[in-house]
Amino acid sequence: MASKVVKKGVKLIGAWDSPFGKRVEWALKLKGIDYDYVEEDLPKKSPLLLQLNPVYKKVPVLVHHQKPIAESLIILQYIDDTWKHNPNFLPLDPHGRATARFWAQFSDDKVLRTTMTAMCSEGEKKEEAVKSVRTAMEYIEGELNKEGKKFFGGEDSIGYLDIAIGWISHWLPVWEEVGSMTILDPIKFPAITAWTANFTSHPVIKHSLPPHDKMLVSFHRLRKVLAPMFT
Repeated sequence: MASKVVKKGVKLIGAWDSPFGKRVEWALKLKGIDYDYVEEDLPKKSPLLLQLNPVYKKVPVLVHHQKPIAESLIILQYIDDTWKHNPNFLPLDPHGRATARFWAQFSDDKVLRTTMTAMCSEGEKKEEAVKSVRTAMEYIEGELNKEGKKFFGGEDSIGYLDIAIGWISHWLPVWEEVGSMTILDPIKFPAITAWTANFTSHPVIKHSLPPHDKMLVSFHRLRKVLAPMFT
């Protein structure tokens, strides 16, 4: 099989069910940036992926003028810094920028990764992980309430943090179903529940969400692979 070639311009190496890759897709589409997309088969990592991201060997990778950038949160900032036309994802003031980056990293460390643990584990380990995720979600709920806006980015504008935690709106329900667990209680988390509806109703987001049923199959398969690591 001939290897894929990265041409000059903008190219995204991703995987259809990756919440990390989807962040970058959303950012590019919201900015109106034309790009070529290369779907990566993660169980069989391509020579292209290994060449572009030899350290972590994972998606997403953004290639701009033949220069690769890895790690989704870093890529989001690169996109915002490189294409400065509206919408701006990060706040203009340094404190606002730092705060958005803090909560994005927090959501990855304390919500996303711990939810994956809960999905793949059983018994006491699952209970502890679910409890930990709910506690972390309380902080995000409080931050969203403090903002008092439709999105973290503003009343009508999706911003950096919205994109970073956007996986909660579509991936979390799938992971809850696969892991037979409940994390996002709409009564306990009304602000996040409302934000989820607003986020997934945005035309750019709505038309780029992977099919729910296909995701269930994919993550049931992933759970079987990862479950032995969490026993």
